[in-house]
Amino acid sequence: MPWWSWRSGSAASDEADSGGEVAVQSTVRVGVPAQREPSRSGSPADLPATGAADVIEPVSLTRIGKALDLLDIRFLADGGGSLLAMWERHAVLFTLEGPDDEILVMRARPHATVPPDWADRAYRVVNEWNHTRRFCKAYVGDPTERGQLPIYAELQVPLAAGTHDKLLVELLDCGAAVATSFVDWLHDEGALL
Repeated sequence: MPWWSWRSGSAASDEADSGGEVAVQSTVRVGVPAQREPSRSGSPADLPATGAADVIEPVSLTRIGKALDLLDIRFLADGGGSLLAMWERHAVLFTLEGPDDEILVMRARPHATVPPDWADRAYRVVNEWNHTRRFCKAYVGDPTERGQLPIYAELQVPLAAGTHDKLLVELLDCGAAVATSFVDWLHDEGALL
């Protein structure tokens, strides 16, 4: 199933024991999330300082959904273990991958695509981002059914040892903020979209 095909719901429902899938039991959360700003005032340090927040636990889709709620990022959940947040210019997929679902993946895709005759330019622009920026790698995807080239930015973090809530919130906040910066850069300085 393509990463942009979604069934609506919330990840804050119970997880099934079958492969980490989320049983979607709630309704669609409507509304466009607020634009993510790299210099936003809130931070994981703003979370309540409770003993429970310092407990290291395995990362699950339910925990990711709760962390996104803390960040006021609205999302949709599919039945296969992924969450999708959509903004005006892009979408970000939040999921767990790897043999034991131990790798947190945040994959951003601008809604705009690139025509095939701009492929060389797209590769140069994406390479410039990778050479000059931190956190996420960017790449040109395979052509769509219409022959257009999608552009992606992706951040992967191995978390087999687990994490506490504050770090999980910080990682998700970083991924969302960098995704917005990347898409804005593609539209402005990168002059690709």
